[in-house]
This record gives sequence, structure tokens and C-alpha cells, in this order.
Amino acid sequence: MLVILGYIVALGCIFGGFIIHGGNMAVVLAALPTEILVIGGGAFGAFIVSNQPKVIKATFAALPKLLKGSKYTKARYMELMALLYEILQKARKEGLMAIEKDVDAPHESPLFQKYPTVGRDPKVVEFVTDYLRMMVSGNLNAHEIESLMDSEIETHHQEAHAPAAALMRVAGGLPAFGIVAAVLGVVNTMGSVGQPPAVLGAMIGSALVGTFLGILLAYAVVEPIAGLLEQKIDESSKELQCIKTTLLASMQGYAPQVAVEFGRKVLYSTERPSFAELEGHVKGRRAEARR
Repeated sequence: MLVILGYIVALGCIFGGFIIHGGNMAVVLAALPTEILVIGGGAFGAFIVSNQPKVIKATFAALPKLLKGSKYTKARYMELMALLYEILQKARKEGLMAIEKDVDAPHESPLFQKYPTVGRDPKVVEFVTDYLRMMVSGNLNAHEIESLMDSEIETHHQEAHAPAAALMRVAGGLPAFGIVAAVLGVVNTMGSVGQPPAVLGAMIGSALVGTFLGILLAYAVVEPIAGLLEQKIDESSKELQCIKTTLLASMQGYAPQVAVEFGRKVLYSTERPSFAELEGHVKGRRAEARR
């Protein structure tokens, strides 16, 4: 919703100011179809050439998600940390082998089913179970697992960042495509140099619309989308960092309550639950489980 509101404000103010200043929107609208064809078509073609099919597919898959609010809310993080607490508490009381079935078949595990928001997220489930499996096997120490976690999170970040980088390249090229459209318009005008001044003026105005449109699309449309996408990528990486910090704290011998507190401190302040909120949530879940 904020994305649409932002576009309304940006475009409304730009074109509104133009009209208030005495501008004629008919000139702009008359030139739009051909200018969009040149600028948009050129930019889209360059986008296809400069990206692998997987990046193109990921970019189009990411765009609809930008219209939705962030799924990384305080409630989601409290559920995630409550899940980690229960897993670590079970391992501490009954031994690491007690969570082997939960790790091998998370979709059948009562623990994961108890927390559907994160328990049904394939990325979260895979990340948690992979490293719990390594903890159960006992073949790797905390430093080795930390290094492996860092590598996986970095890989995830790079892969997720590819669509944002692709859109930033498009935004960088759009002003140049606007100049291309303007130059073509000037060439067309020079071919009609014998026409009356009023006709030539209209043709030059149409040519300049190309430059305007290229800059407008770059800085008011495409670049803001790329920036928002980067922020969403950072949020998804932050969730993995929270899991990493919690599991490593447990491996280093801290109690589940303390390990979860380590993970809580990693979160952004806007979504981070307070100590009392998290403790109350965990206790409430445990009380529900006893009933």
C-alpha cells in the first residue's frame, strides 16, 4: 500500500507542478507511447541481455511481494525464538538424540507444527534442521559450524541480492535510453526543418519528453523498487543471523533461556521483542502445551 501511495505522491507532485506552472500535458501524453516504446523496450532488452534466466525469473517473482507488508514482524520473531527455545530445552533435558526425529521429519514434528508461521517456512526449517543435525552428529565444533553458517548466510544474501542489483542496473541505464529517445526525436525534427515553427516546436518538445521520461523512470520508479527490495533482503538475512546466534550460544554451553536472549539481541530494534514480552510468550506456549 505504501508503494502505491509513494508513487501517487511522486508522480502527482511532478506532473501537478508542471501543470501549475502552465505546462501542457497534451504534449507529454502525445509523445508517451513512442517514448515508452523506445525507452522501456530498450531497457527491458538490456535487462534480458545482462541477466541469467534465474535472475530474470527471481526479479519478476520478487516484484509482487513488494506490494505486501513485511512478514518479519515482532510476532514472527517471538514464534521463531519460542520454537528454538523448545527445541534446545528438549535437547538439554533429554539429550541431543531426543530431537533426532524432529530434525529428520520436521513436517511431522509436534514442535514445528506448534509454530506454523516459521515451522512451515522451507528456508527457516531447512536452516534450523541442517545445523541441529550437525549438532546431533557431534562431528563439528562451534567454530566450524559458525564458519559454515556465515558462508551459507552470505550465499543466501548474494543470491537474493541479484534481482535488486539487476534493477539498479536498469535504473542506471534509463537516463541514457531517455537521451537516445531524445536524439532520435531531434533527428526526426531535423528531417522536417522546412515545417512551420509551431510544428517544429511541437516536435522538439516531444523529443525532450524522452529525456524527461528516462530520468523519471530511473529515479522515481525503478530505483525506489530496487531500494525496497534490498531492505527486504536484509530482513531475511537478519532472521538467519538470529537462528545462527541462538544455536551457537547453545553449543557453547549456555542455557536455552540465555541462548534465545543472544538471538533476540541480533534483531532490529523495531521488531525486537523485549525480554519480558519474549519470556511471557514462551511461558504462555509452555502452559498451553501442558493442558
